[in-house]
Amino acid sequence: MNHYVANWNYPTQIRVGMGRIKELAEGCRRLGMGAPLLVTDPGLAALPMVPAIVAACREQGLEMAVFSAIKGNPNGENVAAGVAAFRAGGHDGVVALGGGSALDAGKAIALMAGQDRPLWDFEDVGDNWTRVKVDTMAPVVAVPTTAGTGSEVGRAAVITDQANHIKRIIFHPAMLPALVILDPELTVGLPGKVTAATGMDALSHNLEALCAPGYHPMAEGIAMEGIRLIHQYLPRAVRDGSDLEARCQMLVASCMGATAFQRGLGAMHALAHPIGALYDAHHGLLNAILMPYVLEANREAITPVIERLNRYLGLEQGGFDGVMDWVLTLRAELGIPSTLGEIGIAPDQAERIGAMAAADPSAGSNPIAFSAEQYARLCRQAITGAG
Repeated sequence: MNHYVANWNYPTQIRVGMGRIKELAEGCRRLGMGAPLLVTDPGLAALPMVPAIVAACREQGLEMAVFSAIKGNPNGENVAAGVAAFRAGGHDGVVALGGGSALDAGKAIALMAGQDRPLWDFEDVGDNWTRVKVDTMAPVVAVPTTAGTGSEVGRAAVITDQANHIKRIIFHPAMLPALVILDPELTVGLPGKVTAATGMDALSHNLEALCAPGYHPMAEGIAMEGIRLIHQYLPRAVRDGSDLEARCQMLVASCMGATAFQRGLGAMHALAHPIGALYDAHHGLLNAILMPYVLEANREAITPVIERLNRYLGLEQGGFDGVMDWVLTLRAELGIPSTLGEIGIAPDQAERIGAMAAADPSAGSNPIAFSAEQYARLCRQAITGAG
């Protein structure tokens, strides 16, 4: 088994700005990569961007190959196939390029390339992370092409366990990519609907981190500013996909959300995880639809911090209702559906979803400890739009 340079002992470097993708090959070499595996999704692999990046890296001496057999919600089989490709090609690192699916799959592949235990043995439960063989993990360079998940600055990967229809969080501190490249030019071709859904995902991360009850003033401040950036730049990015300033600021806001949610997430994610696992629905879109329903359900516990957010954003209408009105108006402006029923989620699974949500790790940091029955009721409200 090869030994790689993992990022256990040094911090992540983030390079931000137009054209920074040109620094990819140099960044890979600094991490000891000579033959990285580029992990991306099938849609991106079919676009000119990926062959151009591969060609540029090969011109600079890297033996780069591409793996793209991953789903929108990556599963254990996708990770296993990626590990097989990694080993068969003699690769020594991973470049994860794309949205959250590619980033999470790439991080999981880099982890599993050096392990002899099954993937689920590293689920974020108890001290499972101590089972990881750190010195055989492969280093990761993360290059997001969407501004939403913030997975490029995360120490975990969300992977679907198909056999049990559940999303599991695979975790180890060294899964944090060693190098992140935030180049807004790579996001320009993203369709408006995807820009909107991923941008709302970034908002959900910042918003739930802000409302989480744990004490973490730095994360709280990061979340507050992340929401401000989204308030200012997400509508611009959706209206004009070539607006590079808006695209860049949204990449930054996405990073901020994933940094802030070490404080905790909440009921949006507790519900979105099981719904995504059962229906294979887009995670960011689910969070966007669930957002106002969860805010209202948490209203009693979060009003003071939401009122402070209102003052920070400078909204015309004050108080909690002003923020709620902003969220609803933003969703409508971006073309986000107002109910889960509009995207094919049926109420017949509400009880099952409620039980899964109550058991989801994100539920532990919701401002109010909802029961499975309360989650089921909240799910039905979001499906039908009824109060």
